[in-house]
Amino acid sequence: MAAYRRPALRNLFDESPTPHIAHPPHTHCRDLYIATDGSYRHDGDGGLGVVIETRDGESVARLSVPDSVPNNNVAEYRALHLGLDVLAVRAPQRARVGILVDHDDLAANVNRAILAARGPDARPPHPVSIPEGTARHWRGIRARIAGFDELRAARIDSGENPAHPLANTPDQYAHVNREQNRCVRPSIDDASEPSLGEQYPPPSRANRDRSGARGGEPASD
Repeated sequence: MAAYRRPALRNLFDESPTPHIAHPPHTHCRDLYIATDGSYRHDGDGGLGVVIETRDGESVARLSVPDSVPNNNVAEYRALHLGLDVLAVRAPQRARVGILVDHDDLAANVNRAILAARGPDARPPHPVSIPEGTARHWRGIRARIAGFDELRAARIDSGENPAHPLANTPDQYAHVNREQNRCVRPSIDDASEPSLGEQYPPPSRANRDRSGARGGEPASD
């Protein structure tokens, strides 16, 4: 049986709805994609998962962090806050970013915040309702998304979210937290064509024609 490979974040983003924001065909031209997930357990053994890739599917970072949160909403917001903190350190501000989350309201709120930033009065076209206990992380999320040139969030099913196992079984994925030295640190030379920069080990796809390709530390509580 052939090995199954989970679709690259770019493919998942292209095929998923982006609440409140039109999803034109050129959206696959994001420079970077980030998927996050948070898990809540009654016994306190939850976790946060983060996966960041370039448009060609090269790994930028993966994190699987044990965490104890009061509910699932806080877990999801905290995971995105963590992921954007990591992305802000490893990627230039001029990057065009696609976010993938399996929390409907979180995806919608991110896009509302983006639309509000574009408006003349900084008010979202639809009301933003932030779950109890997430206000601190929402402020951090808004600060981070404001730092990138272009960003939008897509909603995916949890079964398709590559950050889901990292969040739900951090005891099995602790090794991914040590991968950063082998991951890409992107430098965006042009808004439409990202440069992968220096990589370790040298990329196996360095000469690939990208034009037709398809593909930190935890935030404080």
